[in-house]
Amino acid sequence: MKTNLIIIFGLLLSTLLIGCSQNSEDSSGGASEEHEGHAQETAGGDIREETSGSDVMPAFLEEKPEEMQNIYMAVSQHKELLEQIPCYCGCGDSVGHRDNYDCFVHKNGEDGSLVWDDHGTKCGVCLEIAAQSIVDYQDGKSVKEIREDIDKQYEQGYSKPTPTPEV
Repeated sequence: MKTNLIIIFGLLLSTLLIGCSQNSEDSSGGASEEHEGHAQETAGGDIREETSGSDVMPAFLEEKPEEMQNIYMAVSQHKELLEQIPCYCGCGDSVGHRDNYDCFVHKNGEDGSLVWDDHGTKCGVCLEIAAQSIVDYQDGKSVKEIREDIDKQYEQGYSKPTPTPEV
């Protein structure tokens, strides 16, 4: 699995620019709904879509590279890890994210449903942090070690981190 994530990550980064897209509102300048009202665009331009669970990917991923879809699936399986890892793309200030998990999943329902967030599809920093954290975790690193590595790697030259509590 580690090798697969590294390959996926490498391929994905070769197709993306590092950084986040801040404004992708529709041409009417407001919220849009599609897929029978299951997807909504936030004021910040991110799309949120609810599915019945982590095994059902949101429609906004249909046209995205398979590598990106795989990272989204891996993120959904590593909630506890990524809720302890900050994101350094500026999403804490711009859209109120608390951690790296929020870049991909807005809400977990009590019934197992997920409200996905497409923010990660537009942000190489979010994808990079998630993929590296998951690979390191699968390699046996502790959450504390992963957090320290991420903080050190992104402390300079990136935006202020999300307000993720220390491990």
